[in-house]
Order: sequence, then structure tokens, then C-alpha cells
Amino acid sequence: MNTETIFNIKTKEDFNIAALAVFNFQYKNNLVYSEFCNHLNKNSHNVNHFTDIPFLPIQFFKTKKVLVKNTTPEVTFSSSGTTGTVTSKHYVSNVQVYIDSYLKGFKYFYGDIKKYCVLALLPSYLERKGSSLIYMADDLIKKSEHPDSGFYLHNINALVSKLKLLEENGTQVLLIGVSFALLDMAEQYNLHLKNTIIMETGGMKGRRKELIREELHQELKNGFGVTEIHSEYGMTELLSQAYSKGNGIFNTPPWMKILTRDPEDPLTLQKNGKTGGINVIDLANVNSCAFIATQDLGKVHTNQSFEIIGRFDNSDIRGCNLLVL
Repeated sequence: MNTETIFNIKTKEDFNIAALAVFNFQYKNNLVYSEFCNHLNKNSHNVNHFTDIPFLPIQFFKTKKVLVKNTTPEVTFSSSGTTGTVTSKHYVSNVQVYIDSYLKGFKYFYGDIKKYCVLALLPSYLERKGSSLIYMADDLIKKSEHPDSGFYLHNINALVSKLKLLEENGTQVLLIGVSFALLDMAEQYNLHLKNTIIMETGGMKGRRKELIREELHQELKNGFGVTEIHSEYGMTELLSQAYSKGNGIFNTPPWMKILTRDPEDPLTLQKNGKTGGINVIDLANVNSCAFIATQDLGKVHTNQSFEIIGRFDNSDIRGCNLLVL
């Protein structure tokens, strides 16, 4: 399926037309998704708007090969997991679609990547294979073309020295990091950064006690001397990212949309402003599944921005589990 129209969405109608086209394509060509839709008596004849489209529970990516037929994966992304747990696998048959999505998404929110020196503090992701975040960060580092862009594992002293030097030179810096590593850094050093965007990707990964977002961001703001903490919302099962430039309020690129479902009834969408399960439409997922019911809890605002409030625990997702064939 041609993705050119997906990345040229301008209006609500454009989005609806593209979403229905992707749904019809996946219903006909993705056996896992079509079986799920048939179980709910949903098909190309009775889905007339993107709000009619069924959302595949994200657990399917742990147990099934969610991929349209007659395609071969170019790359397989996998989620992190503790020993013995089943991880999600996202089979990507055209990695260029992922590249187009994150580059266009970044430009949509932050402008040309070449304006930045990109520093990545992602130790837990660097220590394993198959991370879509590492794939993206590595490419952003290369595309920035800045000689000081690069990854940092545990060498925090070198990172701090580099940051101070870049600040003195007035360089625009993007420091993207996993939450626990940024927090370690913020506690050890008292920085006052004026030209650096601090972007956390979430996750303590079992390294530290989980903090609510407000606590985490306040500690990071204090430690780095910045007024706002930016965030990236993405996951293994998606090929697009939403971004927050502060206060935990995220926005999506035009080919991505967030809806919420009733926590008690996973098949019912609810109005904006109410807390519910996060459903994601990511039209870049054209060759896997673009309609995913996640295990995140959140709220969508009237202007289509959204926030993540937490996650369902295992007892809360029974309604979703009943749909896992």
C-alpha cells in the first residue's frame, strides 16, 4: 500500500479517508487482524468511520505474527522484558516507512534534525538487541551530522563535560534519555542548561522506584536547570511517536491519533476528557496493524492533545484479555 498519502494528511477528512483505506487493506491482508475483526462482526461493509474500527489488543504482538501476508520482515523490533517473560515483536516489512515516520514526526515538532547535536543516554536499550528506540536515536545522531552527537552508556562524567562545552559554544542540544539514567545524572550534577532540550523516554526499567510524572519532571528540572522536560511517547509496536514539550501533554503527528476506551468495556470508545484505556491509530503501521489497544491509561483533551496517567494492572485488563483469541 502506498504510504505517500499517509504522510500528507492535512485535514480530519484526509485522516478518516486514509484510516479507512488502511483498515480495508489490513482487514483483507492481515490474517490475525481480520480474524479478530470477524470475531467482533466488524468488516469492510460496516466500518464507515475511523471510530468504527476495532483496536487489536497489544498483547497480540507477544503471541502472534502481526504482519500482512506476502511480506517479509526487513527488521524485527522487540520490547524489553525481564528474564522468562514473553516480549512483543514488531515485524517491519519496510523499514523505510519507519524512517520516514520518525524523521517527518521529529521535523513536524522540532524542525530540521541538523539544527541539533543529539546526545543519547539510553543504557538499558543499548544493552540489548532489537530496540526500535535505539534504531531511531542512532539514525537521528547520524542525520544530525554534528561531530559531537553520539551515544553514552555509563560514562556520565564525559556526557556532563560534553554538555558544558556545547553550552559554552551556544550549540542547540537534544539530550534524549531513559528516565532512570537522566534522574541519576540530575542527582549527581547541578547543571544550568540554556540551549539543551531534555527529552525523557519513560521507564525506570526496574533500576529505580517508579515516580509519578510530576515528581520525575520536577527533579529533572531542578537537576538540569531547565524550565520544561520534554517527553517522547512511543513503543515497540508503533512506528510513530507523540511528543510533549512540557507538563506531560503530548501531541501526535497528523497520521497518528489517540482515543480512549471505557475501562469497563474495551469495545466502547469514550468522550474526550475522561480517563480510559489508550487506543492508538498509527497509520505508519500499514504492514502490521495500525489500530492498537494499549495497556496505558490516559486522557484525551478537546484539542486532541493527551496525557498518560498510568497503566492497567493485570486485573484491570481482563476485558481486553477476553478478546485475545
